[in-house]
Amino acid sequence: MDCERLRRIDGMIAILHGPSLDDGVCMEIGFAAARGVPVVILTTDFQSYGPRTDGPAFVFPEPLLQMLAARVERAYRLAPPSRHPSRDRFSAFRGRNIRPLDAAIDQAVDALLTAAPHATPTSHAQRLAFIEPSPYLPDSEWRDVARQLQARDWPVHVAVRLRADMNTHSAIQADWDAFCRSTLAVVDVRGPEAAPGAALMIGACTATGRPVLAGYTAGCQTFADGREPNWRNLMIQYAVYGRFTSIGELIALTDAL
Repeated sequence: MDCERLRRIDGMIAILHGPSLDDGVCMEIGFAAARGVPVVILTTDFQSYGPRTDGPAFVFPEPLLQMLAARVERAYRLAPPSRHPSRDRFSAFRGRNIRPLDAAIDQAVDALLTAAPHATPTSHAQRLAFIEPSPYLPDSEWRDVARQLQARDWPVHVAVRLRADMNTHSAIQADWDAFCRSTLAVVDVRGPEAAPGAALMIGACTATGRPVLAGYTAGCQTFADGREPNWRNLMIQYAVYGRFTSIGELIALTDAL
């Protein structure tokens, strides 16, 4: 039902509270971006992020979010105290600090109303596997993944935008361009939640009908009334073509495509 509704939207306002970014929201941002739908992101995080101490700095730890957004609105500065203190200091604190949030919401709505459609990704007619690694799988294993795919005649692009030795802006664009040309995405969804970049890729693949293979080791199941136990955010879980815990399982999945 969520994906059906995502196919009908003409704009999105996404709310992200950092530094841990909700993987379901990131998945939906990727879905919208792949369809050319403008996305305005509203964030309350006061921190900025970058691969090096000398910059550049980005609003999010996943810089691809900033590139894909039509606009980012930040509401993170506390309003100055009143010159006339109130006896009810908690209500006074809430009153003066809700105003910056209200203003940011208005600005986000205005930005969306004037946003142009996002450029639709290039057709993915090329046989190309896009690999979105994460710190939870060692580099040596990702190299094995790439070698195994290449041995099966898959050209491979491994994401480079988070490497400290890269020109971040050009690396972001290079990753997105390669991803838009790819016919297969291999991502890592290990850790406490799927990384924002992996979630974006999963959403974009879902919107465009491309398979995603997700690396995931046995972990904690979550339970909630009214649904079955799940191993990941449901938007992530139902979107992936298959999950693997070893190189052998990955190869079996790719051979079945």
